[in-house]
Amino acid sequence: MTDRADRRIQAARTVIAHVAGHLQADLSVRLWDGQVLPLGPGARRDIQIVISGPAAIRRLLLKPGLMTLFELFATGDLAIEGGSPLEAADRWDHGRAVHLARRVDKWLMARQALPFLLRREQADRAPAAYDETGREGIGARQAERRDQDFIRFHYDVSNDFYALFLDPGMTYSSAYFTRADATLEEAQVEKLDRICRKLRLAPGQKLLDVGCGWGGLACWAAQTYGVEVHGVTLSQAQLDYGRARVEALGLGHQVTLELRDYREIDSAASYDAISQVEMFEHVGLANHDRHFAEMHRLLKPGGLYFHQASVRRGGRGPVRPTPTTRVITRFIFPGGELDTIGMTVTNLGRLGFEVLDVENLREHFELTLRNWAQRLYAARAQARDLVGDARTRLWLIYFALFAKGFERGSVLVYQTVARRRRPGSSGLPLDRRSLHS
Repeated sequence: MTDRADRRIQAARTVIAHVAGHLQADLSVRLWDGQVLPLGPGARRDIQIVISGPAAIRRLLLKPGLMTLFELFATGDLAIEGGSPLEAADRWDHGRAVHLARRVDKWLMARQALPFLLRREQADRAPAAYDETGREGIGARQAERRDQDFIRFHYDVSNDFYALFLDPGMTYSSAYFTRADATLEEAQVEKLDRICRKLRLAPGQKLLDVGCGWGGLACWAAQTYGVEVHGVTLSQAQLDYGRARVEALGLGHQVTLELRDYREIDSAASYDAISQVEMFEHVGLANHDRHFAEMHRLLKPGGLYFHQASVRRGGRGPVRPTPTTRVITRFIFPGGELDTIGMTVTNLGRLGFEVLDVENLREHFELTLRNWAQRLYAARAQARDLVGDARTRLWLIYFALFAKGFERGSVLVYQTVARRRRPGSSGLPLDRRSLHS
């Protein structure tokens, strides 16, 4: 080992020991020379963060942050062995992790960076990224956004890939767990049925499912509640799967699915109910007024609108992109933006709706994500064959990041039911519990 290589190993040891003192995690780091270092007092060695070479340390010291971590995991310069990213994330306190950059000794880090600055390694371009910054489409009006490209990037990777971690119904949204030990399959069926009950669906009614995915809700509503369903999506892969499913179930006379932007539907005031289940995150903040105006236009007077969406916790200032959201829009959800539940309810009221019910599903989504993470990690070999190493690694980290976000309450998800406003009685029972039974 050369003197320079020896100095880099020693610097890496110093940096990791300093970080470990603040993070106090129960897992270890393995350096490129095979040394295993604890990330906290008494840390176990069964799960290890593997650093492939000094270039990874150099990049983290020069540009610390979540974006650099995602880039390094995408290229394989960082890896987790012995467990899934979520299992690793469960080994440290996320309050400590979030504030780590503020707490470390900047001078110590600068001094230890010197051996890594003497030689510059060429950084690989991060694979599986939509763009270079994660800013495309953010804050833009619909005409300036490439919504169909955004949707294709996320959904058209492979139906077989999604089938590795979703339930057999291919429901890609937070499930509803009536008990902690319920299976994902049970919880997703419960969620679909609750949506139908909250919309008070009845035979002969017409339901519009905006962002219908693989057709799970559309088929459930038609089969179980006898309604006619019109579903729209911007994903060709989802549409093909959904249409095959409708045909296999013999529901062609009740369910119509098409590749279409819901804002281009002409038939005003023709739907008794509209469902939107976690498509709203793709719309973009600048287009929220247009979205709710379209829901109002398409519903019959007195019709019910179901809105399930993930939201930010909120704060005193305006909603702006964060380092976390930029990472997600670059690698996972291009063009995605989250509002707050306060914005949702306010905008519904502003744009002609009466809000009837709001329910927080935060802990349900944590359980959902834990199920998805466990299933995808177990099937990671098949996932690599379908979508490649980089995307498989990034999705496992994405599931871990958001599972911990929902656990901590930094991100939430709500089901909101609203009615297109009209004068007079709502015609609904006075008992709020009737929305759930």
